[in-house]
Amino acid sequence: MTITRPQQDHAPSPKVSSGRGAFNAWFFDTFDRYINFITKPSKRAAFADIAPGRILEIGPGTGANFAYVPADSKYLALEPNRAMHQRLARRAAQRGVDLELLPYPGESVPLESSSVDTVICSLVLCTVHDPAAVLREVKRVLRPGGTFRFVEHVAAHPASPRRWLQASISRPWSWIFEGCQLCRHTGAVVEGAGFGSVQIRKQRLRLSMFVPVNSSIHGIATK
Repeated sequence: MTITRPQQDHAPSPKVSSGRGAFNAWFFDTFDRYINFITKPSKRAAFADIAPGRILEIGPGTGANFAYVPADSKYLALEPNRAMHQRLARRAAQRGVDLELLPYPGESVPLESSSVDTVICSLVLCTVHDPAAVLREVKRVLRPGGTFRFVEHVAAHPASPRRWLQASISRPWSWIFEGCQLCRHTGAVVEGAGFGSVQIRKQRLRLSMFVPVNSSIHGIATK
């Protein structure tokens, strides 16, 4: 495992309270199998045919998407929550993943332009401070023809009871889950990011006990 340390010419990692950072590391490690179970159809559609190469994941957490990383790939993990790092490194070693840890926020990717074949993320764009800035960085580091593959929860339909629930608990939810925004229209942000083509599908996460995040999208954007 390699760790690329923050340099002065990059923005610092966001200040996440140690308590919430540690809680989220525990939560996503503990519920990893369950979250992968309820998101499996979406992840298969978005991640199943990733080709070997240089793969960047935005917010990999504790390694929930390692099953979709092809062998002989260089895996770059952009993860600002240091409480995740030990679990992430341990899982990478267990699976034989060639891991390089980048402790940066999504708005500041310390990689050269057009240097990555594929960028992936799941349940992450809800938490970043500026999703449009993150997508500008994604588009910048992707090589021409490279793909951005994503699975995200989004705001429910305005007439849905889930939308009322999302709005009702948005503030405490955001505080607990490192800034997670329940009512974010992530699909529109992806569509407006300037990719050459964007394919997005809406899907409700079935068999999920996490009702506020059951409205989801998944897709592939090509540079």
